Amino acid sequence: MTLAELLRDQRDPILEEAHAALERRHLVHYEAAGRDVRRQRLARLLDLAIAAVADHNLTALLAHAGSVGRERFAAGFDLLEVQAAFNVLEEAIWRAIVAALPPADLAQALGLVGTALGAGKDRLAATWVELASRNRTPTLDLRALFAGTEGV
Repeated sequence: MTLAELLRDQRDPILEEAHAALERRHLVHYEAAGRDVRRQRLARLLDLAIAAVADHNLTALLAHAGSVGRERFAAGFDLLEVQAAFNVLEEAIWRAIVAALPPADLAQALGLVGTALGAGKDRLAATWVELASRNRTPTLDLRALFAGTEGV
């Protein structure tokens, strides 16, 4: 069984676990979107991750991540919220892989999934930060972190 076949076979349990984890985080915009929308979004991301792993091609996943970054930024999502969706899905996938594969196969399988979703998270963050920097978002004002050590 290939990694993609394993992930397709475990699709529903992975989605349920990821969705439950996302619900536990109580993220404002995801709670407002509702259960069906959250599940659809996670399912789309999972399907793209499976396709990326199966085809060794990140094009569709990266395009989706860029679109998600633009859409969620425009909707007022915090970057942390959107990254959380990627993270809970990755964790659920990892658990499915560890439960199903022998130890000798784990490094490659986890590496493929980590690479695919990591690239997606990177594209998402880059898109979001680019948009935020154009709009002078106060959350990106890092001056206070570099003000020096006066009074310390």
